[in-house]
Amino acid sequence: MSSSSDFPSGTDPRDVRPQNANETPGTGPLPGAGRGASTGVGAAEHDLTPVGGTLNALANATWQVMLTAGVAAVALGVCVLAWPGATLFVVGILFGVYLLVSGVFQLTAAFGHHVPGHLRALHFVSGALFLLLGLICFRGAAETILLLALWIGFGWLLRGIMLSAAAISTPAMPARGWQVFLGVVTTIAGIVLIVSPFRSIAALTLVAGVWLIVLGLMEIIHAIQLRSRTKMLTAGVPGGGTPGLGTRPHPQT
Repeated sequence: MSSSSDFPSGTDPRDVRPQNANETPGTGPLPGAGRGASTGVGAAEHDLTPVGGTLNALANATWQVMLTAGVAAVALGVCVLAWPGATLFVVGILFGVYLLVSGVFQLTAAFGHHVPGHLRALHFVSGALFLLLGLICFRGAAETILLLALWIGFGWLLRGIMLSAAAISTPAMPARGWQVFLGVVTTIAGIVLIVSPFRSIAALTLVAGVWLIVLGLMEIIHAIQLRSRTKMLTAGVPGGGTPGLGTRPHPQT
């Protein structure tokens, strides 16, 4: 039991109160002490509001981009099916431009100081060959279609052979049977394009047109679904925030 000598002189013992845990001797309550936990909750909710608005804007931009890409793919597919000859001509011109640009870059790389000496000859030969093929593409539509078909055919042939060989030599490859099947089909398609380039490229043009329309319709459907989902999440939430797009209730509520 404390005696009166434990207290400072001139101090009534009844006026001395135990110090609060949030107080320090001679200073009083700490800044912010005594406030409820609601202050921190409100600050957290305030910080989450901009995040919800940003994600909401991102979702709106996403479905708009998907819808635009889908409409463009459908329009391009319709043009390919409606004018297959003109489509092949335009694709052939673009292919010739690609060969010319690639040839220029290959020749430029052949004279670069960073290229080893044994690779300069390879860059020079490949660049000259690309330039020659690119110039041939601009001679006429037949040459353009022929080079385009052979280019695609040899690319598919090499890809199919490498894919089949990799699948056969790797027993642990996932979906090994499908990989072998895809490699064989790609190899056969490449051989058909090389043997019969004009008929094959015409059929490939029709397939590309149908495929573009199918892909475009799928993109449009996904864009509409995403737009509907975004509207459902934003409906009835003040401030544009959505529980699924950036805002969430506090665990204590």
